[in-house]
Amino acid sequence: MRQHHHPDRENISLTGVLYGLSDPTRLQIVKMLATKEEITCGEFCLEMSKSTQSHHFKVLRDMGIMYTRLEGTQHYNSLRREDLDARFPNLLDAILQGID
Repeated sequence: MRQHHHPDRENISLTGVLYGLSDPTRLQIVKMLATKEEITCGEFCLEMSKSTQSHHFKVLRDMGIMYTRLEGTQHYNSLRREDLDARFPNLLDAILQGID
């Protein structure tokens, strides 16, 4: 199984993070990730095709918002809170507070 790309902390950009969070579905994913340490792809219960879910996960990974760890056939997803807080202090908390 192929590994996913995750940018290094210093390569996470503000414009990339804001782009990643500009979609309501991706905001919903981030909100869910903020409540748990890790979530498998199947636990998200998103009402959309797997290919659409995969697209949203890829955007969040590419922008440095989410980390995906592979274990067997499972994909475990987590929020890169430490990296995001180091790059942009309080940004994630401010965004999460503004989500309904």
